[in-house]
Amino acid sequence: MNQDQRTPAALTIAGSDSSGGAGIQADLKTFTSLGAYGATVITLITAQNTRGVSALELIPLGMIRAQLEAVFDDLNIRSLKTGALGSSEVIALVADFLASHPEVPKVIDPVMVSKHGHPLLVEEAQAAFKEKLLPLATLVTPNRHEVRALTGIEVEDLATAEEAGQAIVGLGAGGVLIKSIPHHEESVDLLVMDGVVEEIRSPLAPSHFTHGSGCTLSAAITAYLTRGFDLINSVKLAKQYTYRAMAQGVVVGAGINPLNHLATITPAG
Repeated sequence: MNQDQRTPAALTIAGSDSSGGAGIQADLKTFTSLGAYGATVITLITAQNTRGVSALELIPLGMIRAQLEAVFDDLNIRSLKTGALGSSEVIALVADFLASHPEVPKVIDPVMVSKHGHPLLVEEAQAAFKEKLLPLATLVTPNRHEVRALTGIEVEDLATAEEAGQAIVGLGAGGVLIKSIPHHEESVDLLVMDGVVEEIRSPLAPSHFTHGSGCTLSAAITAYLTRGFDLINSVKLAKQYTYRAMAQGVVVGAGINPLNHLATITPAG
């Protein structure tokens, strides 16, 4: 087959969530829902449900590299995203490999600090992320706590978000989407790129369907990039999709429940 006849693929490099609401599982659901073929490189496995994570195991470095080599050797990887990487060693491996593929747009979800402010990477790994992976990003999608970890700037409003966004671009990222900025009764994300500062707004979605929301947003951006949309429109469309998926979330457990990744296909009610 001619190489140009291969279906464009979206790749997620992330961890597995056994409850299906976040990580690799959320990414694949999002890719499929938005019409993109999905491929995976699994970096870690978690035992978790809607109430929390009870166990975590990193995939050996050799196996992570083998997965990367396999998908890039054969598939038409049109764009990719990263999620949970787990350690400085994994971050270094992934960054080293991705640096050899500058042609592929990269949506980097830091997964450094949870939306509630709990550290998800030790300081050494956070430093490796900032030094090695962030400069490869076409777009990085931090929450407010991750912005503070990267820049020392506390995001309190749109003005401080723009200041932080410019600082992250100054670290080498092509662009940054700062999520969930406090602003009245709306959900506001701020997109900062070279020469671009744009507010991406949506109504507030129910707060009890948030498990996997960050994964879903970055995966949706990746899916739209894979389909040929430019970055700004990919971000806007992904924000709309994520809002609908949260607004029509599903109750699967007793804790924080996931989004409905089929929201655009099967409306609630």
